[in-house]
Amino acid sequence: MDIDRRRFLAGAIAAQALAAGGRVRTGILGVEHSHLGGKLQAMYGNPDYEVVSVCEPNEATRRARSGDKALSRLRWVSMDEMLADRTLDLIVFEGEVKDAVPFGKRVIEAGKHLHLEKPPTNRMEPFRELVELARKRNRLLQLGYLWRFHAGTTAAIEACKEGWLGDLLMIRATIDSDRGADQRAVEARYPGGSMFELGGHMIDRVVAALGRPATVRHWLRHDTSVKDTLKDNTLAVFEYASTLAIIASSSKVSNVERHRSFEAIGADGSVMVQPMEPAPVIRIDMREDRGPYKKGTQEIALPPQPRFIKDFEELGRAIRTGRPLQYSYNHELLLHETLLRASGEIA
Repeated sequence: MDIDRRRFLAGAIAAQALAAGGRVRTGILGVEHSHLGGKLQAMYGNPDYEVVSVCEPNEATRRARSGDKALSRLRWVSMDEMLADRTLDLIVFEGEVKDAVPFGKRVIEAGKHLHLEKPPTNRMEPFRELVELARKRNRLLQLGYLWRFHAGTTAAIEACKEGWLGDLLMIRATIDSDRGADQRAVEARYPGGSMFELGGHMIDRVVAALGRPATVRHWLRHDTSVKDTLKDNTLAVFEYASTLAIIASSSKVSNVERHRSFEAIGADGSVMVQPMEPAPVIRIDMREDRGPYKKGTQEIALPPQPRFIKDFEELGRAIRTGRPLQYSYNHELLLHETLLRASGEIA
């Protein structure tokens, strides 16, 4: 029996088990990313998941993380062992940018679904090849951008699309950070700096609201007194037919939670989400009653929006039912293209 035939049968058997109520058996590939702990907690707390194994190809990193409490319940395996495990449905990649696409291709070729940490690469064509491979193999591909299921950004995008704000003039989004020397060194490897590393979270929401921008302009500067080469003060402006979008990301800002925001401004109203975390607040100002909002200014306090919970709920449901993800292959391609345009990697 050839390899493709064996993989097909193994996949069919796994699909039948999931349809019968089995759990999504998951492996963790790479343990370097800061989001790993939150994603593990999201899966540990979800009865649809069984996280069974972990792999870290870098031996020094593996030794450093071997005592991590969140990983203690998992079995350490090699990458070859993980990819050959026919019982695994999903691989969650939490390693370095340079490894995301090459390792991701191996995951898809092994017949697994893939959750991929962001940003996946600073090149377009390798990412396009990965997406088209997933599409061809009918494997799910989910990117780890933060705000896709955030109630605040969802409300702002809904107001844009429903026309409640009147003529949409502008979207403004800010995602700052306060990076230490080690993380700055990692981000300095890429010309887009802070925009490449963090701006994608907000670019994802802008693309969801408005689609592909006609023109992208960017300012990628090193403006702090830190003696390194990181582009730590960055700005991108997207031009649409009748709307502008402004995304800002800086890497040396105190109290960063208060400097993360998403705002939609129209001729007849505005919706601003700030702070984004831990307890989001939506501030609305309407010229007249529109949709669920009343004339005047109002403030809505949202419950905490824990990261990754809804992302993995959706991914698990899609794996179990065969339904597509809300954010399609084409969305991931457009998002990545726009991120690279904002990061100065492509025109």
